Amino acid sequence: MPEMPEVETIRKDLSKRICGKRIVSAEVLLARQLRAPDSIEKFHALVAGKVINEIGRRGKYLLCDLGDAVIVIHLGMTGQLYYASKEPADKTHVRVLFRLDFDEYLVFSDIRTFGGVYALKREEIGQITGIRTLGPEPLTDGLTAEYLSSRLAKRKSPIKAFLLDQRQIGGLGNIYADEALFDAGILPTRRCDSLTDVEINKLIRGINRVIADGIRDGGTTFRDYRNGEGGRGDHQNHLFVYSRSGQPCLICTRPIEKCTVGGRGTHYCASCQK
Repeated sequence: MPEMPEVETIRKDLSKRICGKRIVSAEVLLARQLRAPDSIEKFHALVAGKVINEIGRRGKYLLCDLGDAVIVIHLGMTGQLYYASKEPADKTHVRVLFRLDFDEYLVFSDIRTFGGVYALKREEIGQITGIRTLGPEPLTDGLTAEYLSSRLAKRKSPIKAFLLDQRQIGGLGNIYADEALFDAGILPTRRCDSLTDVEINKLIRGINRVIADGIRDGGTTFRDYRNGEGGRGDHQNHLFVYSRSGQPCLICTRPIEKCTVGGRGTHYCASCQK
């Protein structure tokens, strides 16, 4: 699933390509991936003829600012949002197709259809639960040791499960949670309330570092993720633990291990993480 670095990379790529351009029309090819409004006709009325002023991001959501309205896109597991200089010849997995000025296109495709597209008036964005309840994001002033300490103090659940909860920290997913815990030297199975102040500070630094590195490398591509121009990310070539089970740790050479935490495959080094 695309996480904060992937979504931020898409935002940056698309900002260069489509900001200032007008949406001529919007073709919805799979109606059930339209989350709001409740009809294709209302969707088209909200977006057609509008200029894309800016592309923002909240957690794993992309927001296209149209002035009085906003297009919100959540990529889900396999969603892709990219610019195309001409109409795609193969529309097998295209779910919404925005035709822009000069016959250019903004394409939303999604093989497994877990993603979604919304068009809302600006004041209605809070209707999307995932945005309304989003916790502070990495690389922002809201993610502090005081905040994290207060959230962890009475929780007995594993720290990995906590990191995946978007209500606690927005934008983190499986890949970067594993990498952040490795960076901080903390086992993913540790109880939240067992972390010391020193470890909490290390964890915040680890979260910020791995997210910044992921953005620098244009995101992580194993299979489905593509950036805003249809290209692959490079961060998969710079991971320390994720998807490396059985391979030697890049720090101590002990084989990377894998377990399940909160129903998610979890990678760690039993020597480097305590």
